[in-house]
Amino acid sequence: MNLNATLFFQMIVFFVLGWFTMKFVWPPLTKAMDDRRQKIADGLAAAEKGKADLAQAQARINVIEAAAKTENHSRMLEAEKQAAGIIDEARREAEAEKARILAQAKQDAAQEVQRARDGLRADVAVLAVKGAEQILQREVDAQAHAELLDQLKAQL
Repeated sequence: MNLNATLFFQMIVFFVLGWFTMKFVWPPLTKAMDDRRQKIADGLAAAEKGKADLAQAQARINVIEAAAKTENHSRMLEAEKQAAGIIDEARREAEAEKARILAQAKQDAAQEVQRARDGLRADVAVLAVKGAEQILQREVDAQAHAELLDQLKAQL
């Protein structure tokens, strides 16, 4: 075979193969590479967007956390004030109850003293009558002398 013809046919086959590759094989390969490049770029953009969203979310979390701490502090102060108010109210009620109990006890004591005095007056009147009986050596009728005995009780 002729070397020139072989080179010529090989050159023709090479160009046909190059044309076929450029026409049918190369466009899908470049399209696949472009698609892959675009997916990578989209992934990197999504990652950057995710980082930005994370930073914004962290900032919102910090704001919410600070607001929650402030609200919690104010609620604690309010609860302490309310507790102090309840304690003061209980103290006032206890003082009022103490005063009421003391007044009742004083009233009960005064009534008991009055009853004791009345009992002692009656006992003294009875003793006086018995003493008068012994002095007079006769019996004194308590019903007949009731008015006199009442006057005697009033004087005691």
